[in-house]
Amino acid sequence: MKLAMPILILLVVLSLTACGSPSQATNQQAQAIGGLFPIQQGDERGYIDQTGKLAVDPQFDDARAFSDGLAAVQIANKFGYVDQTGKLVIPMRFDYGADFADGMAQVRVGSKYGFIDKTGKVVVTPQFDSVGDFADGEAPAAVGGKYGFIDTTGKFVVNPQFSYAPSFSEGLAAVNISSDSFGYVDKTGKFAVNPQYMDAGPMSEGLAYVETADKKYGYIDPTGKTVIAPQFDGAGNFSEGLAPVTIGTSTDAKRGYIDKSGKLVINPQFDDADAFSEGLARVKMGGKYGYIDKSGKLVVNPQFDYVTDFSGGLAQVDFSANGAIGDWGYIDPKGKLVYDPTSYLLYRVTQNGKVGYINKTGQLVIKPQFENADDSILRWNGSRVGRLQVGLHRHDGANQDKAAVQPLSSRYYRYYWIVF
Repeated sequence: MKLAMPILILLVVLSLTACGSPSQATNQQAQAIGGLFPIQQGDERGYIDQTGKLAVDPQFDDARAFSDGLAAVQIANKFGYVDQTGKLVIPMRFDYGADFADGMAQVRVGSKYGFIDKTGKVVVTPQFDSVGDFADGEAPAAVGGKYGFIDTTGKFVVNPQFSYAPSFSEGLAAVNISSDSFGYVDKTGKFAVNPQYMDAGPMSEGLAYVETADKKYGYIDPTGKTVIAPQFDGAGNFSEGLAPVTIGTSTDAKRGYIDKSGKLVINPQFDDADAFSEGLARVKMGGKYGYIDKSGKLVVNPQFDYVTDFSGGLAQVDFSANGAIGDWGYIDPKGKLVYDPTSYLLYRVTQNGKVGYINKTGQLVIKPQFENADDSILRWNGSRVGRLQVGLHRHDGANQDKAAVQPLSSRYYRYYWIVF
């Protein structure tokens, strides 16, 4: 958020428990659709374009991926949606907001889920305990501990009867009627493949992985016919003609890739491996992640603590080991860094008993002037706004410092915003 202000210091008191958490997990798989990519700087989220240029200033507590031209964002405890200029087009009025899929997005009000359209109109009243994304006009929804499928008006077209049901994929959904009995239903709720599997994945490129009673994985087609015999210790979805499979169990397990005939085309050698996306797949070797192409050649050497799939020409990579706590950067398919989340970090230096800050190149950015600044890193963004933690310790009355305003209680730290 850009601020046009003279040099000043503003006191902000925040609870330790209110600090932002790393933007990972589902949104860590954050995939950009429409050319913008979510980023995190300190506790705030914004968006960059494909060149790494800041497109929407960091100002949100959470910022999800764009889908259908809109992205869910959070400020305080409410979610709304912004367009690609950063303009709020659906007000912050939901307790949760998910990505758009099939023209609709999941929202939560209180403890109940429903759906909105792209204008923000509630088209399915929040009434369900859980929901999944719409696909081909239907979405899974749960009431009373059982899942069924609803249409775009919120009416059940397949009555709640399953222990779990995901969204449809290629016309079928892998449902389970108990914890170890998976089968596939069509959009009418009729079983196309009877429940018989310990585990089952979505149909992808005409095949789905299934786990049999002997704990081996193979692949079936939409009719339930076994196409690749159960023989693997783990399996993933087909994508771009290949699927990751696991050979071995426990500490000796390795992952490789098979084609649709079941032939191993990339030998098992990875500690972790995921489906291909935009010609590359993320793999883990020696505790670090990198990327391979479809021949199995490493095109980005394993060097990151975690990475996401490529989407829109970029992939997120974890920079937490480089001092950017909770922050992610982006690389292109050649491994070139497009957005460096550590570029806005400043580092503490002391001169003549005063504390100031330099950037990564060693250039003095804030001249030494502070008596006490216990935090070694000052964060700043494109609008040159930084946050300095001053006297980073719990104040119990015995440990006095020179801050002009003392903490309210032992639960609080003091944060100063500096605009320079």
